[in-house]
Parts: sequence; C-alpha cells; structure tokens
Amino acid sequence: MISASNRQQTLLRKLNRKKHRYSERLFFVEGDRAVRQIAGNQVVTIKTLFFDDSQHYWTQDEWLPWIKRLDARKLDTGIFHEVTDTENPQGVLALCEMPDETTVSKLCDQEGIIIALDSIQDPGNVGTIIRTASWFGAAALLSGKGTVDLFHPKVVRSTAGATGAVGYLNGDLLDILPEFEENDWSVILLNKSSDSAPLSEVQANRKTIVVVGNEAHGIDNKLIKKDRTQAVIPAFHDQPAVESLNAAIATSIALYSLTID
Repeated sequence: MISASNRQQTLLRKLNRKKHRYSERLFFVEGDRAVRQIAGNQVVTIKTLFFDDSQHYWTQDEWLPWIKRLDARKLDTGIFHEVTDTENPQGVLALCEMPDETTVSKLCDQEGIIIALDSIQDPGNVGTIIRTASWFGAAALLSGKGTVDLFHPKVVRSTAGATGAVGYLNGDLLDILPEFEENDWSVILLNKSSDSAPLSEVQANRKTIVVVGNEAHGIDNKLIKKDRTQAVIPAFHDQPAVESLNAAIATSIALYSLTID
C-alpha cells in the first residue's frame, strides 16, 4: 500500500479546524467500527481510507473489499496520532465528503420529529444526540447558534458512525423556528420551569420540533413563548442529588416518550 502524499497529510491536519472543513466540504471519521458503519450506510461518500502504518488494518480480511473499491493510503503512526487527537486511536480513518445542508422549505414538506440544539457545546453530547436521533428516525437536526460543529472530529467519533444519517441545518433558532411554525410545526421546549408540563403528558403531533438547551444555562429565554409547549422530565423523588439531566440523555428520553404510541 502506498503512503499518503504530503498534500493529503496537510489536508487531514487542516480538517481539525471548522473553517477548513466547510471550505473543503470534507471531514474525517476515525475508528474501525465507525468507519465500517459509515461505509455500510452508504449515505456519506468516502473519498479515501487512511491506515496507521503500525497497525496494519489493511491486511485484515474485512477491509479488503473496501480497499479494492476505494482509494486507500497508509499514514506514518506519528502523523496518524496527530490527526486523530486521541490517546489510543484505532488504525483507520476515512476522509469523507460533507453532506449538503437541507433547507427549511424542504423540511416543512416533511413530517416527524426534528431535534433543535440550542448552544449545545459538548461534542460528546452532540454526537450522542445525532446517534439517538438516527435510532429513533428523527426527521432532521437543527444546529442552533453556539452549538459545536456537527462535523467536529469528537462529535463524529461520538456518533459511532451515524454522521450523515440525519439531515441537518445550521442557523439561528430565533429565525428558524418561526418559519417552521408558519408551516404548522409545533415546538416543544425541554425546559424546567413553573410553566412546564411533565413530558409524559405531552404529545407530539405530525410535525414537532423538540428544542434541547445549553448544558449549563438551559434554553435561551428568547426562545420561550406562550404558544410553545414547555416540558420537563420529572425526577422520581423530591430532592435528587443532581440539578438536571445530561442533555443527550434528556433528548433520548424525549424521543422515546414522543415516538411511542
């Protein structure tokens, strides 16, 4: 197997920065399981497979069919570790084409549940939310202002191969949500307040957007309006030891609750 070119090595390094990911419309997926999941989904286009020179993944039988149909290169171990930024990286990563964003008009013609992320900053949370949204068949993800990039390497790693499986749209929720509401979408805010109803008493309609707030500060007050339902996941006892649920866990519970019959 031939080695990655200097240009390819430089490109991989650059893709750790958001501006380069979007200018190149490329991102990478790291890890044996995640790359195989991406390849199997055939939703995201893989341009090149890169293998750690010291781990020899390309000699394993399960990778041979992919190597035959895709461009495959080996990377020096030092470069591989530098690019992936993980302590113990698995020996394969895939350079992928970034899927195009969807549009409000396209989404408004659909039905289902859309997850809106309001300033979710932890990559692990966002990756888990993407994975969960894919599992429950969410219609799309709205990535609001202040939310970590959906194609950040740590986000992609946390999706466990679900990147690209759910359509996405970046933008300011203050502007986007009213457009949906004008097209018969209802909005549920996962928010703990005196106006919040228990999630178990809230039902989704054919077109529902669930807004998940920032890990530390919750939902932006500007998004809270009288005609938007506020829902809370109540604790099972009066004085829980924690202040709130993790954002990704709360999203998972909400999707389950709102999708079951």
